[in-house]
Amino acid sequence: MNALRAITSVRLQVAYGAEHGVPVAVSLAGSGLDAGVLQQADATIEPEQELIVIRNLCEHLDDPVAHGLAMGQRYHLSSYGVWGFALLSSTTFGDAIRLGLRYLGLTFAFLDVRLEERGGEAVLVLDDTVLDETVRPYLLARDASAIMVIQEELFSLRVPLTSLNMRLPPQSVSNFETVFGRVPVFSAARSEAAFALSLLDMPLPQANSVTARLCEEQCHQLLVQRNTRGEMAARLRRRLLQHPGHFPDLESLAAEMHVSSRTLRRHLAREGTGYQELLDEVRRMLAEQWLALGILTLEEISERLGYSELSNFIHAFRRWTGQSPARFRRGIE
Repeated sequence: MNALRAITSVRLQVAYGAEHGVPVAVSLAGSGLDAGVLQQADATIEPEQELIVIRNLCEHLDDPVAHGLAMGQRYHLSSYGVWGFALLSSTTFGDAIRLGLRYLGLTFAFLDVRLEERGGEAVLVLDDTVLDETVRPYLLARDASAIMVIQEELFSLRVPLTSLNMRLPPQSVSNFETVFGRVPVFSAARSEAAFALSLLDMPLPQANSVTARLCEEQCHQLLVQRNTRGEMAARLRRRLLQHPGHFPDLESLAAEMHVSSRTLRRHLAREGTGYQELLDEVRRMLAEQWLALGILTLEEISERLGYSELSNFIHAFRRWTGQSPARFRRGIE
C-alpha cells in the first residue's frame, strides 16, 4: 500500500469525524493537509497522511470498532473511480474479486486482502498484521465493512457468509449482524470471511467485456502513475489529463513547475521519455476510451484531443495503433 491514493477517503472520514464532534482541523492535524485540499477532486496523498488522519480520529472517537463499521458503509463503488467501474463491468463475481485484488492499491484499504479456496469455500483473508495497534481495530472494521458494501452493490444483495472470524476482542454483536449478516467469532487468530465457492461463478448484472477491458487498462495505467510518486513523467501525465484538448506546450509546463524547459527535458530524458511521448500516450489513452464508449463522433474526438484537422488525428492514431480510428471502433462493437 505504498502507492499514492486519492483524497476521497480522507474527505469521507473528516466529514464523518465532524458529524461526531471532531473538528476538521483536529482530524487533519499533523498530516500536512488543509481543508482546502479536501475540495480538490484530483488531489493525491501519501498513505501515511491518511494514517495520521485516522490516528487523530481514533483518539477522539469513543468506540473505534463501531465507528469503523459505520465508516466502511460510506465507501460506495462510485467512491473508487475507475476501479469501481472495473468491478461492476466484470463478467462474474470471481472475476470482480480477482481484478479488485490485482489493483487493490487503487483503493483506500490498509488491509492486505487475499482470496483463498478451501474445500467448497472461498475465503477472503483480511491481513492486518502490519498495522499499528492504535489504528488496527478501526481499520479492520472499516475495511471489512467496506468490502460488504462493494459486494452488495455488485449484486444488489448481500452474499451470505458461511463463517466470519475477526481478530478483535469480543464486541457488541448487533453492529456486526447489521453489516455482515452474522455474528463473528471474536479473538480469532486471523480475520477472514468465507462464502460458498460456487458464488465466484455468479454472473454480474452489469457485465460488459469491452468496458471491463478498458477499465482494467486504465487501472493499470493509474496504478503505474501513482507508484511512480513524484517523478516528473507522472506529474506531467496527471497535468496533461486535467484539461483534455488544451494541452500546454513544454515551455508552459516548465513555467508552471518553476524550472527551465531545458531542465524539464533533462528530467524526462533521465526517465526514458520526452514531452511528445507523454502527450501521445495521453492522447492515445483518451482516444481509445472515447472510441470504445461510442458516444462521440471522430470529429468531436479529434477536437477534444487538440487536433486542428481530423486527418491529423487519423494519421496519429494509425501511427499509435496500426489501424484507423473507425476500424478500431468497429473491432470493439
